[in-house]
Amino acid sequence: MPVIRACKVCGRKNRVAAAHLADTGRCGACKASLPPVDEPLEVDAEQFNEIVQTARVPVLADFWAAWCGPCRVAAPEVAKVAAEMAGRAVVVKVDTERYPEVAARFNVRGIPNFVVFSGGRPVMQQAGVVDHQQMESWLTSAAQSVA
Repeated sequence: MPVIRACKVCGRKNRVAAAHLADTGRCGACKASLPPVDEPLEVDAEQFNEIVQTARVPVLADFWAAWCGPCRVAAPEVAKVAAEMAGRAVVVKVDTERYPEVAARFNVRGIPNFVVFSGGRPVMQQAGVVDHQQMESWLTSAAQSVA
């Protein structure tokens, strides 16, 4: 199931396979460069599974809910990680209210809850607000353990 990304030059929507979210591509319409995904992707259960299983880079999953104050505090840090780790990691956000079955699979009991996946498997999990530097450290460690 591809992720739809808008070209920043012409605005056309492009389908990007989950396995290529960390790659640089080209817009199908104007041929402008489509940089690696540099923002957190809000995903449903199917997209979550596809990205975690096929990504060639570590994936940081942020389990959150709209009513959660600490989740709102963590959101800018999560966005910063996505921007700074573009091309080296993918960041996804899973709304625990809309997709409780995904949260239950990883025993998410407190939010925000962060899980780092590498090679389709969880390699680290922590609940509570942390800064972007800590998240980047997790992703860097996960990338090095695969390399």
